[in-house]
Amino acid sequence: MRKRLVLVSACLVGVNCKYNGGNNLKKKIRELVKRGKAIPVCPEQLGGLPTPREPAYLTRDGYYVFKGRAKVLTKSGKDVTLNFIRGAKEVLKLAKLLKIKVAILKARSPSCGCGETYIHGKVSKGNGVAAALLKRNGIMIYTEENFHELVKQKKKK
Repeated sequence: MRKRLVLVSACLVGVNCKYNGGNNLKKKIRELVKRGKAIPVCPEQLGGLPTPREPAYLTRDGYYVFKGRAKVLTKSGKDVTLNFIRGAKEVLKLAKLLKIKVAILKARSPSCGCGETYIHGKVSKGNGVAAALLKRNGIMIYTEENFHELVKQKKKK
């Protein structure tokens, strides 16, 4: 039987892809990749954005970006909406190709945030662009702050 893979935000496994060129390493999540149980992705890099890059925020929940009713803007006002959409779609393609049903994404990120993200520069209720697209396609999203719930569920099975 083929093991189930999980998508993880690349910054959480130590890849220096964060907007400022750093990472958000969580050793327990990196261990999933080392054991062949997870695939790291960075939607912003997959969307063609450089690292480092200017911080970005949403004008509304990521769901509305796909409907043309919200944008992703950098701190200086540059519109990077198309990059975020492209990156989210690439992550979804990978998830579908590998039949991935679960992702552990970076909390509050304008790409990966689930439940909270930066809207108009402030942490607000909502989802990042990639998280919104993955959720709409039936993928369960956890963050580095609550992924222990996923681990508990797997142990019960």
